[in-house]
Amino acid sequence: MLELKTPGEIEKMRVTGAFIAELLDDLSGLADVGVNLLDLENRARDLIRARGAVSCYWDYAPSFGRGPFRNVICLSVNDAVLHGLPFDYTLGDGDLLSMDIAVSIDGWVADSARSIIVGTARDEDQRLIESTRIALDAGIAAAQPGNKLGDISAAIGKVATEYGYPVNTEFGGHGLGRTMHEDPHVSNMGRAGRGLTLRPGLTLALEPWFARTTDKIVYDPDGWTIRSADGSRTAHSEHTVAITEDGPVVLTTVD
Repeated sequence: MLELKTPGEIEKMRVTGAFIAELLDDLSGLADVGVNLLDLENRARDLIRARGAVSCYWDYAPSFGRGPFRNVICLSVNDAVLHGLPFDYTLGDGDLLSMDIAVSIDGWVADSARSIIVGTARDEDQRLIESTRIALDAGIAAAQPGNKLGDISAAIGKVATEYGYPVNTEFGGHGLGRTMHEDPHVSNMGRAGRGLTLRPGLTLALEPWFARTTDKIVYDPDGWTIRSADGSRTAHSEHTVAITEDGPVVLTTVD
């Protein structure tokens, strides 16, 4: 069921989104060679607690996971791209780290993700991250009132194709607002002019993620961490976006 948000409710989601942006800025500054993933998890917990926010991940138990998620952020390294379960791992030079987090403040949710390179960057990794950011921008630009959901998916998929990256359609963007996952699903590949008509008040998490050489995925034994099936590196970018009468508004930024 779709719930269109009022302008006042969108503003409440913007408050949550600004906090998430600040948190990801903080963790991006901390992530360095020699830093443990659990240090980043604990820092995220501290920031969430201090803000009075509520993690959307803690106790999250979808059908594809193994037991409830007992962390507040997904941290995925190199060939891992989604739902990375933080564990005792020390970041090394050149690691590609994807961070994904959703929280609720005063009952309103926002969700965002970004990929960064720790230490020395490889050109192919920079290009991969760049592709997800450009695809995200393209998806946001297509999120105009009166357009179709397929216009967003097609815009994201077009960027992936231009970069030569295959697209997995099992996991993509989604609606959100009062909860982390609401209708509709937003595929990262689709046909323009098809699907749901975008209306003011619709709030979406758009999240292009690509692996360099495959669209197939595998799961770690932890039941959560999703990796590229061939071990190629991955990247992930995500923003929470509101569709308004004046066009799309990104909510997960710091004003």
